[in-house]
Amino acid sequence: MDIAIVLFDGVDELDAVAPFEVFENAAAEGADLTVTLCTLDGAPTVTASHGLELGSDARLDDVSPDLLVVPGGRWNARGETGARAEAERGDIPAAIRRLHDDGAAIAGVCTGGMLMARAGITDGRPATTHRGAVDDLRESGATVVEARVVDDGDVVTVGGVTSGLDLALHLVEREFGADVAAAVAERMEYERRGSVHRGEET
Repeated sequence: MDIAIVLFDGVDELDAVAPFEVFENAAAEGADLTVTLCTLDGAPTVTASHGLELGSDARLDDVSPDLLVVPGGRWNARGETGARAEAERGDIPAAIRRLHDDGAAIAGVCTGGMLMARAGITDGRPATTHRGAVDDLRESGATVVEARVVDDGDVVTVGGVTSGLDLALHLVEREFGADVAAAVAERMEYERRGSVHRGEET
């Protein structure tokens, strides 16, 4: 399984790094996956929301992921960088829509779900996001669900920041089995939190 995590200036560090670490640990536990940090324009680094420089391995157009992970960050700051700025620019939502149309699953961490909403792929579907953006998600046309992880098959969303760990562990369990997910959680000394809502429960 090929996984890409898209980075942009203002991205929340943990939104991107937590899933990356889970997936890398899953690979170390035997899961057949690769994970690549990407930027839309091929920029080698981005400056994340708390000032950390994150490196990119590839341009998003140069990879063909089975799963795209979309982090959030700075949605309510309304600044020149972050998820809201990227939503208004429109390039990342367009890339999300294109990859989804090509068959990739899309998973949003925190307000990465709002970039998915801007792409139109959560319309009429169960979804969640950071509590500070829930009203915006509802207004976008998604069906907001009170759960830490909302799995609607090819569209998966989670709540705020730390829930990226639960997103990635859920996806590892879904794709590679409970034993691998449990081994990763033990390796990272993380106790999984919150409820999982599956689309058929709607």
